[in-house]
Amino acid sequence: MSIVRFHPWREIDSLQKEMNRLFDTFAPTFNGEEKGMAFTPAAEIHENHDSIDLKLEIPGLEAKDLDVQVTAEAVAIKGERRQETKTEEEGMTRSEFRYGSFQRVISLPVRVQNDQVKADYKDGILHLHLPKAEAEKNKVVKVNID
Repeated sequence: MSIVRFHPWREIDSLQKEMNRLFDTFAPTFNGEEKGMAFTPAAEIHENHDSIDLKLEIPGLEAKDLDVQVTAEAVAIKGERRQETKTEEEGMTRSEFRYGSFQRVISLPVRVQNDQVKADYKDGILHLHLPKAEAEKNKVVKVNID
């Protein structure tokens, strides 16, 4: 019997890949694009009394490389991190950077005014300020019976 060294991070990475594969099977993709996403940006959502603040961690890009679309119920972010073509004489020993396309669709907890969104991208953090939509009042309508 041979002894195999346990690598917990490798197991976690394997589990994450399996979960991504499972969700790719059931979840619709954005604009019909398929697998091969480089990474999924991490997000933080803070709900205030009149707005939602959404932050996404997207390092290594410029604002022009991001495509952000907002509906009343969701935010869709996509972009591409391009690999630098610079090679050194001795070559690269190891790279853990992820390059390629990415996308993420985040459902919002409440409806927002998507025409009033403010965005800022600084130091690899995309910050979106999403004002909440006015609550629709339950309008009572008199119905005439014939």
